[in-house]
Amino acid sequence: MSDMTSTADAPRSPGRPRSVRADEAIIEATLDLLAEGSTIEALSIEAIASRAGVGKATIYRRWPGKDALLLDALRRLKGILPQPAGHSVRDDLVLIVGAVGHNIDPRAAKIMPCLVPEVNRSPDHFQLYQNIIEPRRQLMREVLRRGIRTGELRADLDVEVTMALLAGPMLIQRMLRWHPELDDLILPAKVVDAVLEGIRAR
Repeated sequence: MSDMTSTADAPRSPGRPRSVRADEAIIEATLDLLAEGSTIEALSIEAIASRAGVGKATIYRRWPGKDALLLDALRRLKGILPQPAGHSVRDDLVLIVGAVGHNIDPRAAKIMPCLVPEVNRSPDHFQLYQNIIEPRRQLMREVLRRGIRTGELRADLDVEVTMALLAGPMLIQRMLRWHPELDDLILPAKVVDAVLEGIRAR
């Protein structure tokens, strides 16, 4: 995508410092419009600028285009990456799996499920989604590879399939409420323990 680079990655030109207040207003306006039902296709820089109370030029000084802005907004919605302690593969996996599909911002419940059809229809939006979740996948990947190195996990472990086994149940439960009687608080540990039964070194 031509404008996928987020503002965090873009080089800064010298001049007046950016207004943090304007940055926040633009991100919040983007998330509000998505939560109110705007699709990614329909969402426009004009609508975001109007909701944020800024000019379009203010947005384009910060982001090269709509997709780069969306990337930063959806990263904000997902929250910061969990920080594994590195002492126990099980504990680190429970922490990471517990963050799958979990968002403190209530707008996420309205926004994230609506992105699924758009991700499936558009290669650009699929790439946007991949850019959002890849850092989280990489975190899980590193924990699993560490477990292989330390001998806690099987040497022949398929790391990518294992990540799908760990993340899948949490996504389906939190996005679709697949089984309303499952306890969301203990589900991450139950999922991790069930998967570990098959991947521990013997």
